[in-house]
Amino acid sequence: MAKNMGRMMKQIQKMQADLARVQEGLKDKLAQGTAGGGVVKVTVNGHQEMLSIEISPEAVDPEDVEMLQDLIVAAVNDAFRKCQDMISEEMGKVTGGLNIPGLPPMF
Repeated sequence: MAKNMGRMMKQIQKMQADLARVQEGLKDKLAQGTAGGGVVKVTVNGHQEMLSIEISPEAVDPEDVEMLQDLIVAAVNDAFRKCQDMISEEMGKVTGGLNIPGLPPMF
């Protein structure tokens, strides 16, 4: 029994190390969200930090600022949704898709 427990602890420690390595690597993975057919583009990294926003000149209408604001919000939400999917996929490679109690949440 003690031998099995020791083996399980080693596996858990390895998984924790693998998860930490994946989390660090996510910093270099990017997700891009778009809105308005690509007139607004937002890029975020796997640490859920917004890195850039691109707004095409045709998206800027001084008479309709609300539309531009809505496009920015939609692009940011799209980018973060894609980022969450990317994080889940990368973490699933380590955990096999299991939700393991006791492991800290990524964010």
